[in-house]
Amino acid sequence: MHANIFIPQTFIDDVESYIPNHLSIDDYLASCKKPLRTAVRVNTKKMSVDSFKQYAAQNDWQITPVPWCENGFWLVRPENQQSLSLGNTDIHLSGCIYVQEASSMMPVTALLNNNDLSDCCVLDMAAAPGSKSTQIAEALSSEGVLVANEYSSSRIKSLSANMQRLGISNCALSHFDASIFGQYMEQSFDHILLDAPCSGEGTIRKDENALKNWSIESNIEIADVQKRLIESAFYALKAGGTLVYSTCTLTPLENQAVCQHLLNTFADHIEVVPLNHLFENADASATAEGYLHIWPQIYDTEGFFVAKFVKKSHVPQPEPKVKKGAFPFTPADKKTTEQFNQIIKKQFAMKPLAGELWQREQELWLFPLNIANVIDKIKYSRIGILLGKTHKNGIRLHHEFATCFGAEALKNTHKLSLSEACDYFQGKDIKLAQVTSDKDEVLLMLNNTCVGLGKWQKNKIKNGLPRELVRDSQLITWE
Repeated sequence: MHANIFIPQTFIDDVESYIPNHLSIDDYLASCKKPLRTAVRVNTKKMSVDSFKQYAAQNDWQITPVPWCENGFWLVRPENQQSLSLGNTDIHLSGCIYVQEASSMMPVTALLNNNDLSDCCVLDMAAAPGSKSTQIAEALSSEGVLVANEYSSSRIKSLSANMQRLGISNCALSHFDASIFGQYMEQSFDHILLDAPCSGEGTIRKDENALKNWSIESNIEIADVQKRLIESAFYALKAGGTLVYSTCTLTPLENQAVCQHLLNTFADHIEVVPLNHLFENADASATAEGYLHIWPQIYDTEGFFVAKFVKKSHVPQPEPKVKKGAFPFTPADKKTTEQFNQIIKKQFAMKPLAGELWQREQELWLFPLNIANVIDKIKYSRIGILLGKTHKNGIRLHHEFATCFGAEALKNTHKLSLSEACDYFQGKDIKLAQVTSDKDEVLLMLNNTCVGLGKWQKNKIKNGLPRELVRDSQLITWE
């Protein structure tokens, strides 16, 4: 139980005015005081669901499938593990899982439903810390492009770090007020997710102070921002494309009213896609309009809201804008491209990577294949991944190359033991039992995926983990 949970009476009075007749305010308040169930999503770019189930069984984790996400699971750990952080486990540090509240997996499921996103250009308008962005990225092929935008400068760093940890290579990060997309990127995206900034009323089960500053006036102010953002999403979306709007709040002011604003503003050009049958028992949270209004007591989750729309036809943006300024990258020259391909073939027996090589001074980057469609419309914080840096003797590979593509290597890999993994994530070199004659870089493997680079040095592997990723805390083992 949350002993210190704060729920103002004015909030309760407001909830009573719109809670559905078949739900009880007492059940709602009781659910708010229950601890939130731990949930994770398996990153299938790094680990199969079957392998995760084996890992869970080996470590005495009880797992229950999340009905609306085929690679999502609630998990209960043994009592001796419950005080330990999942973020310090080998399965998390290797990028094989993402700790994510179960209801927040639902918006991307709605976006994916009846859509093949594999080669699409998708926009996540409010992406940090990356749970939904990485969920979208799993569904994309090398031809697909994800633009993940985050307005908060403090959160863009964590978004980038999560992309690297999970091995996401075909993503472009941007840092704007998302209202600019409708002006600068009109009809640029096949699909859009707007998980809008909101009052967070649904998050009280993990944040006992979520309602500390709650007020109707604040709801109204936030809804005005949401209406501006959802209009921007309409203009940025291609005709025939889908838009998913979601929040982690309960009030209709920020949910149904914002959706109705979209429908009123673009009356004949957009329509609701009902989500009543998105998953088994979805009807329990469905509204008359076909939205999902997820109260915490329905599925034992956070409170959430999800709506989906299809754009039937376009309305021109009244004030379109065009980006100014030079693009600092150039396509990699033939010599550099051949040199990079020779290095990964010789050292790791790897084929050329799917994507396009670009250069910025000494840096060599891999951009998504279809980034050309949106590359010049806004300024990006970063595009794709940094493969390495050129120098007079060749190309020095970078950490991101390893986390994104290292699992494709057929040689020069080293499987880390748990004790070696502890040393690696703390920035220490890895001691070898015997002297090696191997040279150059080695890819370090954990849970059958790659976590980074090292360099063979006689009786050790020199640690190549970037300084900003070195951890003070010890990796948790269950031995």
